[in-house]
Amino acid sequence: MSRTQIYLALTDAPTNLINYEVMGLSLKRFILWDYPRAGWQYDVMVGVILAFIFLMPREWFRDQPRVSHVVMLPSENGANVFWIDSDSLTGVADNDRNARATELVRTKSPKKENLIRLTPVFDAEEQIKGYMAYTKP
Repeated sequence: MSRTQIYLALTDAPTNLINYEVMGLSLKRFILWDYPRAGWQYDVMVGVILAFIFLMPREWFRDQPRVSHVVMLPSENGANVFWIDSDSLTGVADNDRNARATELVRTKSPKKENLIRLTPVFDAEEQIKGYMAYTKP
């Protein structure tokens, strides 16, 4: 007999009280996932997990896709080529653009890169879409 059962027997307390041993055991089994795979508890937990995954809004976790503004492209002949988004260099004066591009490239490259040439890339409406930065280590 458990302590709770002995206490209830001695005190003539009503038997509809909450059995804390059963609750503790259930909580332990829940945390340690001790239910059989074909049991209803297992099915309920899988349903709760799937509901959490698919029904929680992405914004709650601030898990938004991030677009990289500087991307290293495949290159040949020992020179590295980087794509720099036009938003990264907007508002930068022409004479400071190369220095800013060098800073951006160095944040993406493990080697110390030196900028050789920065070429703007235009779309069909002659608007700048980005820059190609050619560097050498």
